[in-house]
Amino acid sequence: MGRPLNFGVFYAPFHPVGQDPTLALEYDLERIEALDRFGFDEAWLGEHHSGGYELIGNPEIMIAAAAQRTKHIKLGTGVVSMPYHHPWLLADRISLLDHLTRGRVIFGTGPGALPTDAHILGIDPVNQRRMHEEALEAVIALFTSDEPVTRETDWFTMRDARLQVRPYQWPHPEIAVAAMVSPSGPRLAGQYGVSLLSLSMSAAAEGFAAIGNAWGVVEEQAAKAGQPAPDRSTWRVLGQMHLAATREQAIDDCKYGLRDFAAYFGGGGAGFVPLADGDDGSVSDEAFIQQYAESGRAMIGTPDDAIEYIEGLLEQSGGFGAFLMLGHDWASPAATIESYRLFARHVIPHFKGRLAPPRASHDWAVAKKDELLGRAGEAIVNAIKSHAQETNQKAVR
Repeated sequence: MGRPLNFGVFYAPFHPVGQDPTLALEYDLERIEALDRFGFDEAWLGEHHSGGYELIGNPEIMIAAAAQRTKHIKLGTGVVSMPYHHPWLLADRISLLDHLTRGRVIFGTGPGALPTDAHILGIDPVNQRRMHEEALEAVIALFTSDEPVTRETDWFTMRDARLQVRPYQWPHPEIAVAAMVSPSGPRLAGQYGVSLLSLSMSAAAEGFAAIGNAWGVVEEQAAKAGQPAPDRSTWRVLGQMHLAATREQAIDDCKYGLRDFAAYFGGGGAGFVPLADGDDGSVSDEAFIQQYAESGRAMIGTPDDAIEYIEGLLEQSGGFGAFLMLGHDWASPAATIESYRLFARHVIPHFKGRLAPPRASHDWAVAKKDELLGRAGEAIVNAIKSHAQETNQKAVR
């Protein structure tokens, strides 16, 4: 078998306006606890500061809280908007977090997705990708250099900078760069030899967002940099899905919140476009959900449907290392946790290769039953005869 896939959930997170933010954040932590119990590999937590829908302003704080509630799952910043932070302070925080999690942190980075965040900070969106690359290069230098690091840009200065505490993981936590629409993420992944986090959220995306094109950009840029491309196992691909025992139940579950979710992206949620068409309210909830799924944006169905969906992504992409489900409030908390449980019970073991060995062992045992049971029966008869003979000999004496 090939390398097994890893699985995780990516929480921006998305909580409709009107929820108590304290309870919404607690719900995020409770879901990560469930993922840890169910055997998921990763959970990712985002950074957003405006819009009122994506409520986590600091993924490092959430990861520190989640680490205290979990044992095994890796926890990723999904993602830190690097133009909003001085790279020396950021590298210092990530190093601290790496120690607090005992090496369970993944450092996901990006230029910042919400234009409203950049506006408030006075950052021109045109400069964000350049700023991301400058900050990424500086952080990698701080993680890997034994010598002090000095950098001078138009937005940050570092003089003789070094980390007083090196990361827990050697030489540093895994670094991943986000890609949504433009080629900047795949270019950075190839140039710096780091992981790629494809967050397009639409299997129908075209251009550089299409997963069929992304890895070619990574390999091209790695070749230009004179280094081997990162292994495909470091590539994570995001998808939208909700599972239930039947397709009808899955659609019914999503009446809880999918329409609100789509409305957000039709309004202020410009971070993950293209995603939703205009909704004039003229169709029923059920028809809207079916149209949403049929558009290629999401998989709403059964575990078997999820397996088929992921296999299609693997074929379309040429292969990747981890599939991340988007964390959302499409369904009620109970139905969402049940979706995760179904995924863990049926989908994860399918792609981990855990089902074949027990099945092969069972089939072999059934095929050998007559031969082996016959010999086992003969052994039992011999033992009984031997015992009877020994007993009779003792009685004669």
